Amino acid sequence: MPSIHMKTAVPGPKSLELLQRKEQVVARGPFNTVLSFAERGEGALLTDVDGNTFLDFAGAIGTLNVGHRPASVVNAVKEQLDKYIHTCFNVMMYEPYVALAEELVRITPGSFQKKVFFANSGAEAVENAIKIARKYTGRKGIISFERGYHGRTLLTMSLTSKVKPYKYQFGPFAPETFRVSHPYYYRKPEGLTEEQLDQHLLEQLETFFLAEAPTDEIAAVIIEPVQGEGGFIVPSVSFMQGLKRICEKYGILFIADEIQTGFGRTGTMFAVEQFGVTPDLITLSKSLGAGLPISAVVGRAEIMDAPAPGEIGGTYGGSPLGCVAAIEVIKLIEREGLLEKSKTIGKAITDKFRQLQAQYPQIGDVRGLGAMVALEFVKDAATKEPDKDTVGKIIAAAQQKGLILMSAGLFSNCIRVLVPLVVTEEQLAEGLDVFESAVREVLGQPVHL
Repeated sequence: MPSIHMKTAVPGPKSLELLQRKEQVVARGPFNTVLSFAERGEGALLTDVDGNTFLDFAGAIGTLNVGHRPASVVNAVKEQLDKYIHTCFNVMMYEPYVALAEELVRITPGSFQKKVFFANSGAEAVENAIKIARKYTGRKGIISFERGYHGRTLLTMSLTSKVKPYKYQFGPFAPETFRVSHPYYYRKPEGLTEEQLDQHLLEQLETFFLAEAPTDEIAAVIIEPVQGEGGFIVPSVSFMQGLKRICEKYGILFIADEIQTGFGRTGTMFAVEQFGVTPDLITLSKSLGAGLPISAVVGRAEIMDAPAPGEIGGTYGGSPLGCVAAIEVIKLIEREGLLEKSKTIGKAITDKFRQLQAQYPQIGDVRGLGAMVALEFVKDAATKEPDKDTVGKIIAAAQQKGLILMSAGLFSNCIRVLVPLVVTEEQLAEGLDVFESAVREVLGQPVHL
């Protein structure tokens, strides 16, 4: 039996009515991928108010690695609701905060003593990681990377690379933030090997310290082990290890932003594990709470303890509901073997995408790590001119067929997959078939067979 069941076009009549209400009272700033309204979610499925059931290959932008409404998470939250909802950890402490911290200390990379701080969102985690790094080092400068994404607050927006829609006319930006080049192997200069590109970029960083900001003024480097909004661009092991060596050489902290890559998305609990690099600080959110707002900074105890009492915190940070949900998320990932399943899912997606790539020259690149996979579309295979329009058409066609997808990339010419790791084998195959159908609808019959 197919999982997808479409009763109306998208949006349907009930969603159209809600859209009219939305236009009257909701600011236009937030974007909407699907122009319908959710009624119910379960596992990898979303049903809207018109009775259309979709396969969700977006996973709330990587927030739902354990799926919509996992039973154990729902039960834990219900039990917590019967005890207390909120006390503010800064007023009266509660055991779930400590229990979740213990779990994160256990599962995050590094055999050294670690400590944890909780906030509400990924951007807050990044903000606090930078505050902690600055306090510990006594330095102010922060280095991020081209195409990197770290949030929408003033500081995190300053670290984020893409101008539109994230930064345009929102300046001035936070000072003492710098951006350097990140490897993009699909678009590397002709004649340069990946190894040569890595070496060149690492040498550029050394030059940056001479030309732009001295090492004794740089507190930290922050990097996504796989660039999320940037188009699922995966750096090499040698680049990541070379970057870490430079950080260690100059006493610069290495911050891994695992907000989109964490909790099994790439086939390990945290993507950075696959690079043989241990971060000093790691930022977490999204799939940590299975949809409940919670985020964390985890790091070396001596670094995390740099701020004095009262210097970091927040009213809702590490809420009891988010903490109990997160504890169950970790149990579920381990109990259900979702790390291994992530690899299996990733292989199935990559195999299908490579099959399509062999048939359509418009698919310039297929890349990713584990179940974090993307395709990059181009107008010409030789010039690699980005093709944003085709991506929009394929996403729209797939949506009408009951498959939810999202774009990504500096040029908005990538389609990314962040399907919940609880997706069944049959659902995954169905979704990939729908995707292929949408590609054929937009691009026509294959050129290469």
